[in-house]
Amino acid sequence: MIAMPMNRLKKDGCSTRGMPMTRKIVMIVFAALSPAVMAFFGDAPPVTKQGDLTRVVLREDVASVGEVRICCNDSGSWCFESKPVTTSGCDVIEIKLTSPTEEAPPPFDIQFEMSGRRVRHVWTSHADRPRLWPQDWGRAPCHSQLAEDIPIAVALDGMGSNRLLIACSEPFERVDFGLTTEERTCRLFGRFRFFRQYSAPRSVYRVLVRLDARDVFWSDAVSEASQWISETAGIRDTPPPEAAFEPLYSTWYAFQQDVRADVLEREFVLASALGMKTAILDDGWQTDGERSDYSSTGDWTPVPSRFPDMKAHVAAAHAAGLKYMLWLAVPFVGSESVAWHRFKHMALRVETPDRAVLDPRFPEVRKYLVSVYERCLKEWDFDGLKLDFIDEFSFKGTDPAVKDGYAGRDFKSLPEATDRLMKDVIAHLKAIKPDVLVEFRQWYSGPAIRQYGNMLRAMDCPNDPTTNRKRIADLRLVSGRTAVHSDMLVWSLDSSPEEAAISVLNALFAVVQYSMVLESLPEDHASMIRNWIRFSNVHRESLLRGKFRGYNPESGYSALSSETSSECVAVAYQPLFPVPIEGSRRLHLINATDAAGLVVELMRVPRVMRFFDTCGNEVNPKYDKECGLVRLPVPRCGRVEMEF
Repeated sequence: MIAMPMNRLKKDGCSTRGMPMTRKIVMIVFAALSPAVMAFFGDAPPVTKQGDLTRVVLREDVASVGEVRICCNDSGSWCFESKPVTTSGCDVIEIKLTSPTEEAPPPFDIQFEMSGRRVRHVWTSHADRPRLWPQDWGRAPCHSQLAEDIPIAVALDGMGSNRLLIACSEPFERVDFGLTTEERTCRLFGRFRFFRQYSAPRSVYRVLVRLDARDVFWSDAVSEASQWISETAGIRDTPPPEAAFEPLYSTWYAFQQDVRADVLEREFVLASALGMKTAILDDGWQTDGERSDYSSTGDWTPVPSRFPDMKAHVAAAHAAGLKYMLWLAVPFVGSESVAWHRFKHMALRVETPDRAVLDPRFPEVRKYLVSVYERCLKEWDFDGLKLDFIDEFSFKGTDPAVKDGYAGRDFKSLPEATDRLMKDVIAHLKAIKPDVLVEFRQWYSGPAIRQYGNMLRAMDCPNDPTTNRKRIADLRLVSGRTAVHSDMLVWSLDSSPEEAAISVLNALFAVVQYSMVLESLPEDHASMIRNWIRFSNVHRESLLRGKFRGYNPESGYSALSSETSSECVAVAYQPLFPVPIEGSRRLHLINATDAAGLVVELMRVPRVMRFFDTCGNEVNPKYDKECGLVRLPVPRCGRVEMEF
């Protein structure tokens, strides 16, 4: 226990073998001193801000930020080691903790700082949190864990260049992290905080931290860091079948919980005619009333008054030309279910008198949940599942297993048990249907989640195209080859086709999920949907699998683009398109604004320009064929196709 918290003992271990006895005694005494007393002897670092740990156990010097401090106020029997590595121009530091016995790891921090010069914005994958937080507030503004976000933050300048990206390789345990600014000096402070919540006992823990100060476009740095986390953590995502990229119809906003087989079967025919290829039956099929307490969850049997023959209902969807997916809330068991009496004592917590959150560390819980999902595919012939609320597999206080010595559980670690459950689920489902579709949503969208599913949907934001766009873009940057889906689209029926198209165009770089009552849809809205589904299908490779870039994230992404070697699709969300058009390939430029035209900078005059309105009709506006800063008469929510 004398080796760390003191860096001076030995950087790569905790042995004092061979040291003079007097030096050993001095070190033992120093290790027990408070930070204030340590400061008297000149060994403690300057006192840091509220929430930071203050006792430095290791220091590393790297090119990107200079000194990196590993801090732990009470290391107990744990020894710390660190090793710097340089990878593709980035600084990587490996931190390893070891203990002679299995114990809960101690809280520790990784801290560093650099000049805040040219920093204009801080991006994280949580679309509702990005900003440059004051360091004086004493918080790491973001956190990640198995079912929540990804540990990446990037500071960028006003031109979109990376100033500093930070990332760590931990995909399962909770990590608090962020980039903050010091109010007096404007220096940029970086933090990773580990094990601020209780974690299962172990004897070894290893994590890598990536510090990237390369002068590259910020979203390229983010995509590379996301891939680095997956590779470093040994994570292999589930390859998405082509059906995961097909346009989709969802019942949620259209009907909420008031879903009925006969009504939906009429909707299936209309959805298929518009070009949609998959439907999702969301919440409501398992309950006979509109309620939000989830007291009916757990047994997962259809309500006969709504779905008298679920297998026949699924067959009707297939007959209409659709694949069909089913919603389930993974962790919940409700008081009205038979499963309640069996599993209420195998719960992480009872959140209300009517609902408990199951503990996947019990093998019986995992086996039961897998059997439920198998039944959906085997008995009813669903093609996939929408698995909801897995972020509820988390502690909201103390771990209830500690007081009873983990009785009945075959895992001590909750993240490891959740990982085992979800890997078992996807393996059993793929054994039944190799091309099974499995959807998760933000914020459970980190690298680990891509092992268990092949569709990631933007978090709920009904009738909010701007938020949908931001969340889609954030997901695209960190989701690798997994199919990213929009939140379900819903808009006012009295909108013009152009006004309705705003929702579609803000979701164009994702697989679009529609959730309108199609029987009530005006014909001009239907024409608009058909046009953009047709466009998305033709240009799917560029839109959904191309090199994706986001411009001006500090402004909610004023433009997005995605390109292959043969073409580029770009969408402007403000009338001034921010990127010069060099004209090296075919370009489809879309006007997703309320303005009748876009201002663009053409480096070359296009050989061909064709203009289309939002329903796909070609129009012939007058314009001057010239390069430089020009105004192009791109129709409102329409597009121009340029060939050079």
